[in-house]
Amino acid sequence: MTIKLIVGLANPGAKYVATRHNVGSLYVNLLAKYNQQVLKEESKVFGYTSQIKLSGNNVFLLIPKIFMNLSGKSVTTMANVYNISPKEILVVHDELNLLLGTARFKQGGSSNGHNGLKDIIKCLGNNSCFYRLRIGIGHPGDKNKVIEFVLGKPTAIEQKLINSSIEEAIRCTYIFFSKNALQAMNDLHTYRAK
Repeated sequence: MTIKLIVGLANPGAKYVATRHNVGSLYVNLLAKYNQQVLKEESKVFGYTSQIKLSGNNVFLLIPKIFMNLSGKSVTTMANVYNISPKEILVVHDELNLLLGTARFKQGGSSNGHNGLKDIIKCLGNNSCFYRLRIGIGHPGDKNKVIEFVLGKPTAIEQKLINSSIEEAIRCTYIFFSKNALQAMNDLHTYRAK
């Protein structure tokens, strides 16, 4: 198993930067920073990109610069340009059904109502075999408040928990890439930020 593309889902524009829905881009930007890289706009793939090395593997980073529910356009264009198959993609996104301070690796499955994932699956030809890194943001407790919640900004305490889970997810990503996916999953799935 080789991941060649890591995608951090986000909505574009200053008003969305610090929202819960944009935690995928937080992860990708931090991973780039740890590798002394900065993402640059690449209009042909409708996003911001960079390239890093993880355990000797060249890995592209992508943050789409189009709205979340159109993410598939950016992901599939990037995959086509660089000849990357769906099973070589890791998509990092916010997850309502995970507690704050937790994160999980997963391969395949449904979109679980996430509009970014839904569009990626559709644009990849109903192929959902790509990997996901789900960053827990918690749930507002009322489905009618979900849109306002994901597009809202976390409190300082919530942000600290999100940041801690992202740091741990990055640590486990390095383990994942050093050919030990099972250990990476075990470590990450037992972690909860305090």
